[in-house]
Amino acid sequence: MNLLAIETATEACSVALIHGQDIIARSEIAPRRHTELVLPMADALLAEAGIGRHALDAIAVGRGPGAFTGVRLGVSLAQGMALALDLPVITISSLAALALEAPEDGDATILAVIDARMGEIYAACYRRDGNGGLIALDDERVCKPESLSLPDAPTWQVVGTGWAAYSTVLSERFTGVLRSADGARYPQAAHVAELAMQEFKAGRAQAPELALPVYLRDKVALTLVEQGRA
Repeated sequence: MNLLAIETATEACSVALIHGQDIIARSEIAPRRHTELVLPMADALLAEAGIGRHALDAIAVGRGPGAFTGVRLGVSLAQGMALALDLPVITISSLAALALEAPEDGDATILAVIDARMGEIYAACYRRDGNGGLIALDDERVCKPESLSLPDAPTWQVVGTGWAAYSTVLSERFTGVLRSADGARYPQAAHVAELAMQEFKAGRAQAPELALPVYLRDKVALTLVEQGRA
């Protein structure tokens, strides 16, 4: 099985390749440079594995939520490559990929939270399923950090830039013990690949034209009046 995964929804640009039993990856924190980096990263991984694009069995992509241009870029690249190579696409939540950045702690609930700018966050809660995957505990959403509603859980882990931006406010939302928190984590293609393999084996790959981005909000810029109020 050869699966190429792309994740460009945040400041991190990353690509990963599952080649047989191995996974190799490239990642760089490079805001506004994703377009120039992502395809060379993919070609470097294929060269390292000693295979060409036509040896791929599927393309996976982080579908967002995240930065509008980054999400659009990743999904567009995945669609284009899949159409050219006649391959299926597996879309994976960027928040789910981010959740796997949390330290392995079997019973802790994970809050994956991305700074959405404009005073908002993208957030979702998960629990590890014991088989390398995740169980979603609520829906992905975009909201003000002070209005974030969390499920009851005895222990928590937090990952993502939303924590770096709003740790004081978010810490007031927990009902249980916070075991770990890391605001310097981003969704990574390696985790997109891991989750995509499970989806592929379950028969949930799809035609490229059905692979859609998830933005969670349509409005991506403040008006001049809103900027004055911010």
